[in-house]
Amino acid sequence: MLGDFLLPDVMKKITLFFLLFICLSSCGSARKINNRIIDRPIIFNEDRKELSVQYMKEHYGLEQEEPRIIPKMIVLHWTAIPTLEKSFKAFKNPRLPSSRTEISGAGSLNVSTQFLVDRDGTILRLMPETMMGRHVIGLNHVALGVENVGGTEETPLTKAQLKSNIWLIKYLKSKYDIEYVIGHHEYQNFEDHELWLEKDEGYRTTKFDPGEEFMQKIRAAIKHLDFKPVPQKNDEI
Repeated sequence: MLGDFLLPDVMKKITLFFLLFICLSSCGSARKINNRIIDRPIIFNEDRKELSVQYMKEHYGLEQEEPRIIPKMIVLHWTAIPTLEKSFKAFKNPRLPSSRTEISGAGSLNVSTQFLVDRDGTILRLMPETMMGRHVIGLNHVALGVENVGGTEETPLTKAQLKSNIWLIKYLKSKYDIEYVIGHHEYQNFEDHELWLEKDEGYRTTKFDPGEEFMQKIRAAIKHLDFKPVPQKNDEI
């Protein structure tokens, strides 16, 4: 009789334990997905905001109160800096350091990017996704930037970074009407494109990041997403 009396309580406990296990398992997965991107903001104060608005006006002829963008492309980069901390430091402050003489003539706004991927695949979000970062000439007003730590002979881009870039591209494609995914070295192919707005004809730099091999692997993995091809130089758009 006592065993019969206790049985319902035992069954309740087993049921509750089973439901708790399912909840924890599903919640754990959700946390893992949500935590794939870690927010670690650079300084985006009024100074950076004003410099960004000024940059958009001078370089793109866009007059806006906020440096907001509607993302149409993702541009992949490497930092050519060996560590996460040093890479983060390069983007942190609003004003361009005096050492960046090759681009200082185009404005005091420091370089910045929406995302930074460490060599272990960790993804950091450095700034709001729809705020303009300075990372690609002529296209910042429509471009989300993804910087990858390293890229030198001593610190080549890793498989973990490749996987994280692929995941991030798919994530951003699900949020925005992204049309193009390009490597930084391909940006000048857009000079005759409708998205190109650079007003300074003398403001160009030669880029090699993140490399053709990296981009080939990226494109093979995202082929099913049907991004538009990068325009060929001198082709009619």
